[in-house]
Amino acid sequence: MRRLALAVSVVLLTAAAPQAGARAVDPGTSQEQGDVAVFYYPWYGNPAYDGEFRHWTQNGNEPPASIASAYFPARGTYSSADRTLLREHMQDLQDAGATTVVVSWWGPGSIEDERFAAVVAEAQAHGLRVALHVEPYAGRTPAGVVSAVERLRPLGIGDVYVYDSGNASDEEWRDANAELGDVRVFAHTALPGRAAAGGFDGLYTYDVLTYNGTSFGRMCAGARKLGLLCAPSVGPGFDSRRATGDPRVRPRQHGATYDRMWERAIAAQADVVTVTSYNEWHEGTQIEPARMVGAPYRCYDGAWGLRGPAAERAYLARTAFWADAFGERLAQYRAVASRRR
Repeated sequence: MRRLALAVSVVLLTAAAPQAGARAVDPGTSQEQGDVAVFYYPWYGNPAYDGEFRHWTQNGNEPPASIASAYFPARGTYSSADRTLLREHMQDLQDAGATTVVVSWWGPGSIEDERFAAVVAEAQAHGLRVALHVEPYAGRTPAGVVSAVERLRPLGIGDVYVYDSGNASDEEWRDANAELGDVRVFAHTALPGRAAAGGFDGLYTYDVLTYNGTSFGRMCAGARKLGLLCAPSVGPGFDSRRATGDPRVRPRQHGATYDRMWERAIAAQADVVTVTSYNEWHEGTQIEPARMVGAPYRCYDGAWGLRGPAAERAYLARTAFWADAFGERLAQYRAVASRRR
């Protein structure tokens, strides 16, 4: 643990030196700098709350005996409509040092749309901001996204993340983003030029299978040159074999995968660190507590040397560790920037 702490200190001190072309950081702009934004999914259901299982059943799984995940949630096959459960989720995120909950949203009239206000209420009760993660729902257009954001803005939405933003032309996105005023809109792309062409305020990667963090420095440097916010996505690993049959896996390596991605995001001087994810159980990217139930499910046993029940919340605790490290980096960077003024 001492060796890891020393490594973190080195990363922080290295990151503290501003790069050429970096935007000046105003110590008062905490809403614009230093967010830890975690992707969240309110799409789960079970018979007690919804009359049927939802999402746990992908790929022919029949819960509760089998679920569409390589891991088994500590809270069982829950429903996202359960307000007690939702309260516990927001407490988890608060404990983990998150500042923003990025809620998956599949268009007007979707189950995620119906549940959105409840997520906002619980998040705000825990001091968390809420952002919208606009998924590629059928019939989505940039103009339609504007209408949706305007409808939801009174709930306190300040940030919007657009997944698969490349499915519409740069011109359409540029016109749409111009209408959203003070709402920050992030494009799902690793190409700063593409985000700038669409009139976006920033970019994020989401995918923790394709991106391992080695390109974060180059991506964020390019974003700064164009005046964009850089929000690289970090995650603990990837395994969707039980949900989709995709054979590709990024092993968690007992937490080492998560640590490396956080280190690289901090070294890249990210403006926002986005976390994939709190509870995307299908892709195995979740940091929500998982319990040991035996084969065929995996668990977090061994993560950072933890075993048994102590390991269930390992990724939440580690997220808090890295959120603190990120904040320390920002404080150092701001101090350096202030001395140079």
